[in-house]
Amino acid sequence: MTDLSSTELDLWRLDPDRLTSLLVEAGWQIVGRRSGIYNRLAPPGESEGRLGSFVIPLDREAPEFVELMQHVLRQASAPTYRSLWARSIAPRLFTDPTDEFSFRKESAAPSGLIAWREGERLISSARKTLVAGAKSYMAPDRHFGNKHGQFANRYLDSVLMGQTEPGSYIVKAFAPSASTVPMRKTSEPVIDVGAAAGVFSRDISQSVVRALEATVEAIHHYRTSGSLAGFDEGVRHGVSYEMATAILGITENSDGSDITIEWDTSVPGEVEDQVSRYEFSGGDTPILEKAAHRLAAAEHSTFTSIIGRVHLLARKEADSPGVFGVENLQGNQPKKVRVRLADDDEYHEAIRAYDENLAVQVSGNLEREGNLHWLYNANLVRTVGPLEQFTTQRPSESRHVKGQISLDDLD
Repeated sequence: MTDLSSTELDLWRLDPDRLTSLLVEAGWQIVGRRSGIYNRLAPPGESEGRLGSFVIPLDREAPEFVELMQHVLRQASAPTYRSLWARSIAPRLFTDPTDEFSFRKESAAPSGLIAWREGERLISSARKTLVAGAKSYMAPDRHFGNKHGQFANRYLDSVLMGQTEPGSYIVKAFAPSASTVPMRKTSEPVIDVGAAAGVFSRDISQSVVRALEATVEAIHHYRTSGSLAGFDEGVRHGVSYEMATAILGITENSDGSDITIEWDTSVPGEVEDQVSRYEFSGGDTPILEKAAHRLAAAEHSTFTSIIGRVHLLARKEADSPGVFGVENLQGNQPKKVRVRLADDDEYHEAIRAYDENLAVQVSGNLEREGNLHWLYNANLVRTVGPLEQFTTQRPSESRHVKGQISLDDLD
């Protein structure tokens, strides 16, 4: 649509009211109208509408509808407004109504560019933000793990990714406003009959924003009080381990970042503000790291110390200083545990123990998730000594056992 190569069929299915709404959101002004026949719009900055105004036809049955619409699209995408047209209007013109999420991260790279790995991480963090917020729609929780994952993925499957804005690296996500997301997976097509067909996408998107807002408030509370209590209290509003680590990936190594949501005004129903914006700084990173560790340690977890062999290593930059697996050599506790460290330096000690076949002692909050046991907010207390010294060591197993989670699955 950005090159105006639309067929006549495309123009017939173009919604004039939607085009009007998108142009008004982008800065055009309505300077005249005749109900059911036309809307007259003036470009941004031309309040009088005398120069460069154009008419959007509203009657699809009129014989001149296609011709007039072609003229409108040429004017709205003229060189003067081409950037605005390509960024804010064209991607949404022939899609269902959508709410726009923009994830921006400034870095030391030249304007409009970002280091490759940072760009990948920004996209990953944007995805995790949407998923965490979608999970919070189902029920608030400190740490979701795999809970509500299928529902969140069905929401994510309905979201489109848009192009970045000129002059800055921004990940755009367009979430449908008026469609529905099934509560359960089904092979049958969902007939949209309102809430009976599932959950309205806009309601899920609003849960994402509520979780974002609650997390921002918790960050501000920490800055003024030095207390993480705001994250605990914010759980009922969507704060979670997953949301904290998602935002952490946006703030880390940044010169400033923000998440902006523009609500589609063509969809019936009220939103508090047409635009919601949440800003972050690189200084928020250590706060989010502390909050993530606190939220990951569930209330029913128990503090445990384990001596064992490091058998898996998985560096997860966005989620924590490091994750590795330990095969327990003591015999009276879980056979294998996943360890999520609280201290970055200790990960290097785990690598050394793995390379040199040394036993380690690790301590943390023990929690079970499905068939896996985790040590959260953990510390590598010490390197105990060579594995040969432990007569209670279980027989060696291959480093990848059928049914065991792979490194790529460690979140």
